[in-house]
Amino acid sequence: MNQRYSGDVIVALDFKNLEESLAFLAPFSGHDQLYVKVGMELYLQNGPQVLSALKERGHRIFLDLKLHDIPNTVYGASKGLAQFKVDMLNFHAAGGKEMLEAAKQGLLDGGSPETLAIAVTQLTSTSQEQMQAEQLISVDLVTSVRHYAQLTKEAGLDGVVASVHEAPHIREVCGQDFAIVTPGIRLVGGPSQDQKRIATPEVARQLGSSHIVVGRPITLASDPVAVYDGICQSFLK
Repeated sequence: MNQRYSGDVIVALDFKNLEESLAFLAPFSGHDQLYVKVGMELYLQNGPQVLSALKERGHRIFLDLKLHDIPNTVYGASKGLAQFKVDMLNFHAAGGKEMLEAAKQGLLDGGSPETLAIAVTQLTSTSQEQMQAEQLISVDLVTSVRHYAQLTKEAGLDGVVASVHEAPHIREVCGQDFAIVTPGIRLVGGPSQDQKRIATPEVARQLGSSHIVVGRPITLASDPVAVYDGICQSFLK
């Protein structure tokens, strides 16, 4: 598997501001290039300074904005965000192939071809029953996710966001050089919270995830560094 698509534990910085984020990261000073996720809450309330501060400290960044709009708007947003040279940026696959192609082109035209462009298939907080009742999608959840993954690959993007449980099906249709970024990671015996399709780091490794995103199991732990190290040992071994 291409190195760009394998072996990363991403820590979700689910905090309100930069100060809280940096305070949380301080004990990780001995870890080189920690991969972190900046989501809507942190980015929209604090702006690009968050990205600059994290980059200055050597962290890799997954900018989790889940962009979803008409192709021209997504192209402009993607091109504008390219200036920050984040390591990963995501979009909603439901926006369609034309939108996804525009998203990728925006990164290229903005001068950041190295940024992994990935698409959200079905949120890990969505159950099959919800998807069918609220989105009026009649197929089963695995079929929906696999379809979105194929669409994403055809559009020229680098991978998808999906739960661990769909990872083997995505690998079947999209191959090895394709990122499968999986949230909904929980530890044995830990609470599932608002996530529906969850799995442990070890199961994620076994089923073919290339990256896992872990938030509350680390950020709410009494010893976040120890929990992070344990997750890395389980997922990266």
